[in-house]
Amino acid sequence: LAEILLKAIVKERGNKIDDFFDPPEPYYTRVGSGGLIKGVEEVIPKMRVGDRWTLTVPGNLAFGPKGRPSSAGKPRVPSNATVIFEIEMVSLPGLEPELIDIIGDV
Repeated sequence: LAEILLKAIVKERGNKIDDFFDPPEPYYTRVGSGGLIKGVEEVIPKMRVGDRWTLTVPGNLAFGPKGRPSSAGKPRVPSNATVIFEIEMVSLPGLEPELIDIIGDV
């Protein structure tokens, strides 16, 4: 499980499609579950708590040829659009140093 903040912008249009920085509202995801786009899923396991990375994700690793239809509060993403993500690793619940000291690193 990872607690992250993220912002996503469609590179070609410059429009924001997601923003968990404003207000800072963490997003929880189970790494490897497919809850995020492939380009982001591949990077999160390489991040450490406190890291803040900017990723440029090509269309084939973002929303692909189908894009993303618009929905309540979320604009449409065109097919094969490059998406720029800003991601901050807030925490890895269950891997806090105090808990590792008690139960060990499993």
